[in-house]
Amino acid sequence: MEKLIIATRASALALWQAYHIKERIETSFPGVTVELNEITSRGDKILDKPLALIGGKGHFTKELEDEMLEGNAHLAVHSLKDVPTYIPAGLELCAITTRQDQSDILLSHTYKSLEELPQGATVGTTSLRRRMQLLERRPDLKVKELRGNVNTRLRKLKEGQYDAIILAYIGLHRLDLLKDIPYVEKLDFFIPPMGQAALGIEIVADNDRVREIAMSLNDENTFTCTKVERDFVSVIGAGCSAPVAVNATIESEAQTITVKGMLGYPDGTHILHKTLTVALHESDILGDQLAQAMIEEGALDILEQAEKIAFKDEMPQRL
Repeated sequence: MEKLIIATRASALALWQAYHIKERIETSFPGVTVELNEITSRGDKILDKPLALIGGKGHFTKELEDEMLEGNAHLAVHSLKDVPTYIPAGLELCAITTRQDQSDILLSHTYKSLEELPQGATVGTTSLRRRMQLLERRPDLKVKELRGNVNTRLRKLKEGQYDAIILAYIGLHRLDLLKDIPYVEKLDFFIPPMGQAALGIEIVADNDRVREIAMSLNDENTFTCTKVERDFVSVIGAGCSAPVAVNATIESEAQTITVKGMLGYPDGTHILHKTLTVALHESDILGDQLAQAMIEEGALDILEQAEKIAFKDEMPQRL
């Protein structure tokens, strides 16, 4: 009997995802038994500061990567949106699972929709991307930082600390947490972040058997789309302090791929939108093309200023 060890964060959603992958592997490879190596990441421990001020989303992945590099795990299961575009030497992001519903949703105990929120209502989100898109549509709203695990965020909403909060649909759906929220609205006009609603499978690069097992989880269309998104973020240099949205989709009948990008200031101003469509066989360069097109329209200056004003009331703390 082969044994495979998965490194995973210890949050409820991360464990759901890891057990989901464990079940899929053990079904496809009956001779393999899968164990979980649960790790509380730094990003899960530091809950009183915005992610951008503690080093960004890499704090959700670094400890898992260290476990693999030290020989304590064969692969890691990540929410792909949390995986930086830089992968450490010796590791490989080799498989992406089929992407599910990428929607951002507005949750409230009082108001039925974004449109019904009163002037000056308080909305909670950790995401500069969500802040940007929300304030572009409703500049009158007050946006308040929201950290903690999913249950903590929902508790803060129920306690009335916020009139509404914005979260990703997929996590709440996977944990069956939507049934207790009176009002849920999908924000269809939001462009999601790189990789939302897909899982990234990262492996030790020199282990061919683990690569074979991981590749059984890969969805080719999702891999293609998320590679475009990750290429765009990498080229444009968008870190955690940058309000950036990007989403690629494939039109199977036409054999085309379309990518939409958006960036701007976190206060919803100086917004830059761009959409490109190419033949599917040209997808390898699409992320680069979108980044270069937006750079030509002033994206780098916008991002530089966006980072300066994102947390102007906070002192950056690099841990």
